[in-house]
Amino acid sequence: MITIDLSGKAALVTGGGQGLGLATATRLHQAGASVAINYFRDGEGINQGIADKSVASLGDRALAVEGDVRNRESLAAMFDSVVGEFGSIDIVVNNAAILSDRSFLKMEDSDWAAVIDTNLTGVFNVCKEAASRLSDGGRIVNMASISGFVGFFGQANYSAAKAGVVGLTKVLSKELARRNITVNAVAPGVVLTEMGKTIPDDARTEMLKQIPLNRFGEPGEIADTVLYLSSPLASYVTGQTIHVNGGWFG
Repeated sequence: MITIDLSGKAALVTGGGQGLGLATATRLHQAGASVAINYFRDGEGINQGIADKSVASLGDRALAVEGDVRNRESLAAMFDSVVGEFGSIDIVVNNAAILSDRSFLKMEDSDWAAVIDTNLTGVFNVCKEAASRLSDGGRIVNMASISGFVGFFGQANYSAAKAGVVGLTKVLSKELARRNITVNAVAPGVVLTEMGKTIPDDARTEMLKQIPLNRFGEPGEIADTVLYLSSPLASYVTGQTIHVNGGWFG
């Protein structure tokens, strides 16, 4: 029997308190890794509450850490906290993302900037801070999206950001290869997380028609792919984008 054993490894999942992030954190934890769940501090403390609840559900070897992916100083402190708690950092999953959908002609500069700053520049910032701290042989997994390849109506900002994540992934895979650090991306199709549920019902109906498996994805199915890429089974896989979308695209 082949099993994935990440015992002794430490992972960080940005935006890991819910949705795909929590599913991913859970899978890595189930495989034996110590897991840090990152959250962005909001004024009401809602995000911290979500992260704390998620950590409590995981139990031992889990930690909630504050960090703003848009702010490098914040991220430096976050990584230092994770390394201080777990002793190392071996796996980084860039999952934090936001939506601000609007048709191109109606999209405000602020809509564009907010999504690019979090979904693309945020990935750059996390990777920049992670690179000097990752153990040799470490793993970076970036969450892309089918939107970066298909281009959904109203998502000029989101699609551009996710396409940029794919390009960044390819470059980093080459630049970090000398330390045997692999860098890959996962491009989910439509997954009915809290973010996915914001898609209008009529749009979801049309999307479903284009999926050969005739259903939307489950968070755990995306997390399983991240787990594979984080494991020794994927030691010769780098610079790739794995599409997990029920046959819609790829």
